[in-house]
Amino acid sequence: MRSFFGRFKIFGWVMLGISAVIIYLFFNALQPKKTLPIYNPAMVNSELVDQEIQHIRKYHTIADFALVNQNGDTITQEDYKDKIYIADFFFTTCPTICPIMTKNMASIQDKIGDDVLLLSHSVTPQIDSVAQLKKYAIEKGVDDSKWNLVTGDKKQIYELARKSYLAVKTDGDGGPYDMIHTENFILVDKKKRIRGFYDGTNEEEVQKLLDDLQVLKSSYEE
Repeated sequence: MRSFFGRFKIFGWVMLGISAVIIYLFFNALQPKKTLPIYNPAMVNSELVDQEIQHIRKYHTIADFALVNQNGDTITQEDYKDKIYIADFFFTTCPTICPIMTKNMASIQDKIGDDVLLLSHSVTPQIDSVAQLKKYAIEKGVDDSKWNLVTGDKKQIYELARKSYLAVKTDGDGGPYDMIHTENFILVDKKKRIRGFYDGTNEEEVQKLLDDLQVLKSSYEE
């Protein structure tokens, strides 16, 4: 008799475990999956958006480009085709927020795989030559296979900043430092759409970016 109840007890514990698993799976299935917003110009601070496109509420994407990286190679949208990437704007002689942003971008570089790329645009292209970018890249530990620091035509960079990435305030007097960039890191999906803005000087925001990156990556696995 005791043996019979002993077997029944084991059976009960097994059924209880199975029931707990089923309840967990059912509850998990009911939870809405996190998705990231798709940012358009009308959703962003107008100071950072060119007046011509402030009214746009959908279908905004990053424009085509051709810039030169730290190795003297021409980098275009084709190098980022079907890739998730993180973009920002900086300059190598910046004494304030840029060193912090670069340090945090370097930490991101160490945490991403080959399926995610980085792209940093110089806002002082007339100062940041290829040689200057290369020197900076070596000092900051840039991995050339993942991260391009780019320079080129100032007008093109300014238009990318204002009309594509929505990350730079209006220009000033035409001097070398008149392109006032934000501290934002911009998360871009495989369709060239903006999926998030993050304070590149804030470690908590950088962690949020990494978390959102995983959400974005998982959306392509479904």
